[in-house]
Amino acid sequence: MLFNVWSRLCCRTVSSRGQRTLSLFSSSGTSNWSKVVSEAEKIVGYPTSFMSLRCLLSDELSNVAMHVRKLVGTQHPLLSTARGFVYDNRNNLQMRGVIVLLISKAAGPSHAASDLLAQDMVSGIYPSQRNLAEITELIHTAFLVHRGIVNLKEWTVSDGPLKDMQFGNKMAVLSGDFLLANACTGLAQLDNTKVVELISSAIGDLVQGIYNENSNNNEENGLTDGVDVATWEDQTFLSHGALLAKSCQAAMELAKHDKESQRLAYKYGKHLSLGHKLNSDLQPFVKSSVGELLSFSLSAAPVVFHRQIVGQERWHQQLQQAKTLRNQLDYSKLLAAIKSEKGMSSAVDLCRYHGNKALEAIQAFPSSEARSALENIASAVTKF
Repeated sequence: MLFNVWSRLCCRTVSSRGQRTLSLFSSSGTSNWSKVVSEAEKIVGYPTSFMSLRCLLSDELSNVAMHVRKLVGTQHPLLSTARGFVYDNRNNLQMRGVIVLLISKAAGPSHAASDLLAQDMVSGIYPSQRNLAEITELIHTAFLVHRGIVNLKEWTVSDGPLKDMQFGNKMAVLSGDFLLANACTGLAQLDNTKVVELISSAIGDLVQGIYNENSNNNEENGLTDGVDVATWEDQTFLSHGALLAKSCQAAMELAKHDKESQRLAYKYGKHLSLGHKLNSDLQPFVKSSVGELLSFSLSAAPVVFHRQIVGQERWHQQLQQAKTLRNQLDYSKLLAAIKSEKGMSSAVDLCRYHGNKALEAIQAFPSSEARSALENIASAVTKF
């Protein structure tokens, strides 16, 4: 039932003319970010992609991969999603797993975990925590794959043959369901009721977040009232923060850390996710140059701030002034209007606020290489 609801919601999210970013952690891609991630992976033992040998060599995934190859040469979003997993040169796609492992190592073994043997730890991390990191990545990857479903109601001839889109949709549903089913199986094998409840609720949050995004995207013309900043944060947490925050908390639960440690781990994951989403939303505004063709979502954080600052009446006037003769938006004009007010600077301030709150949360953990890596990651999301 959950698989079907998730798939239907995702289908409305992406049209064949509007592909979305691959990851919640669609970072600015700076060299600083890549360096921070590479160093973090060394600390936890190895790159934490879910694409472990046991997953890659499974018959089910091999069959799906063979079918996905048939999409080569088409414009189906699933192909670019799959390509992103293979050529992730910006270190964006496996960040949840890295962070879950880092926070597990930073917290160390709990004094209450008498039944957990220290000799079972690898690089200071329990096997169950490594399994949780893989489960977290599987869920997020299933989410990304399902977002590659094309809304065929918006299909046009320019998008390519209809049969390619239909076939690609079937593959997106099949492969996404396969990944999510494996995640749920692994979750059950952890044999921890609280962890199951946490991650299950995170999946529910993702579904709710997709629904909220659909509602906002249906209002992309910008003429509706939109959402205020507080609502934007709440909705963004559901779709971009709940999985990481609850996975960090679950990692503490698996090592039997106390409620305060779980709260701080949750807080770190929450604020890091929100800070990174703000960083991602700000990229078109801080990286744009004169004469450059650009576009950005009208539900991006700087736009939400701008609309709240100038009011709906003035915002509608600016939208009308930015429209071309073909009734399309001239994003460069809209960008200039947003930069002229405090929408962009307010989004930058909020990004730094969340980065600092993540840093604050991690200070309670013992000083270590893993904690330093978590601090570097939190600092990196505030760099533009």
